[in-house]
Amino acid sequence: MRYERTIEFLYRLQWHGMRFDLEPTEMFLAAAGRPHRAYHVLHVGGTNGKGSTAAMLASMLREAGYSVGLYTSPHLIDFTERIRINGRPVGQDEVVALTEELRAALPSDAEPTFFEFTTVLAFLAFARARVDVAVVEVGMGGRLDATNLVHPLVSVITNVEADHQRYLGETIAEIAREKAGIIKPGVPLVTAATRSDALAVLVERADRLGSRLTVVGKDVRAEGTSPSSFAYHGSALSVPNLSCPLRGRHQLTNAATALAAIDVARGRGLAVDAHAVRRGLARVQWEGRLEVVKARPSIFVDGAHNPAGAEVLADFVREERARRPGARLVIVFGILADKDLKGIIEPVGTLADEVVLTEPSYHRAASVEALRAAASSLSVPVRVVPTLSQALDETEARLADNDWCVVTGSLYTVGEVKAVYQGTRQLSILRG
Repeated sequence: MRYERTIEFLYRLQWHGMRFDLEPTEMFLAAAGRPHRAYHVLHVGGTNGKGSTAAMLASMLREAGYSVGLYTSPHLIDFTERIRINGRPVGQDEVVALTEELRAALPSDAEPTFFEFTTVLAFLAFARARVDVAVVEVGMGGRLDATNLVHPLVSVITNVEADHQRYLGETIAEIAREKAGIIKPGVPLVTAATRSDALAVLVERADRLGSRLTVVGKDVRAEGTSPSSFAYHGSALSVPNLSCPLRGRHQLTNAATALAAIDVARGRGLAVDAHAVRRGLARVQWEGRLEVVKARPSIFVDGAHNPAGAEVLADFVREERARRPGARLVIVFGILADKDLKGIIEPVGTLADEVVLTEPSYHRAASVEALRAAASSLSVPVRVVPTLSQALDETEARLADNDWCVVTGSLYTVGEVKAVYQGTRQLSILRG
């Protein structure tokens, strides 16, 4: 019960909304003893792929013998997934104890947002565990994100695409300026951004701040057609015969980005050899990204939540369809209301035999009416089912053993699907 009460307290902080101002977080970190200064940090931002890249980094660093913290968001089922130490979610009892400690340390009139409080909580958990290195994923944007008070060994910006335009700007250049806000003076930057308008912003800021820039695909590269078998060629590190279990050709770019960050970090004091790199990539785990939650019929979940992510998913679906001749494919969409609904639905939906539109149990979910309007141009059959659990039941009942289904549109949708298939009661619908 103490853990459930703690989770209820944390989610009540969502009433404070979002705040784009680093000063409150700086004050909260000072009150907590500045725990973010107790270990090395690799800071990972970008639009898509930052979670996968962060997970790869953490796995390689663990295999090199370091004690490693990993902070990501959102979680899929349980809050503890956000804060991992050496590959394991922090314990529920520790969440309770650290929350109580942090509440006692903050001024009585403090009103932290959910993300501000949980970010400081994660930094405190890493300090208490005496980790050597923390891999910290940016929440949104970068410049004014609560994580942006760390001083990292390496900054990483996976890519820059259209997402969160309401907060980050309408153009790619505007979004890139927010992402580029994590670049620190003299701290090297690794990026896999390919768009010229984004790269121009990153190059200008890195040059102005004296930050050595490594561009994936130009300065370093992954050679191969699949993440299951490739080689990395970097500036100071080259490793053949690599394998990563994460699905999708896009994971080659994420792996190259993580490897480039390790490559640069080695020059700044971290000892990571080719053996650790190889074992770390081979053992990486990252749920909710082209993950199979049931084998027969095959049920995939993927957190594609913007048009760029949908295009990546569409590439995977095309490849998978070629491997499954004659199999019927159903795509289930549950998307948040502030997203580009049409831009997510169309690239993937056109490849399906049937599309199902539904709503995850989350207050920001787009209505099925809004999804129906966004899917109006599809030429495939479209069904509307009011709840995600009902959509899963009905879809699976209509699939033969050799058919398959992809559930996508949001990590919140993915989390609910995983909870259904694991028989897990979600501790909170409001997941921040």
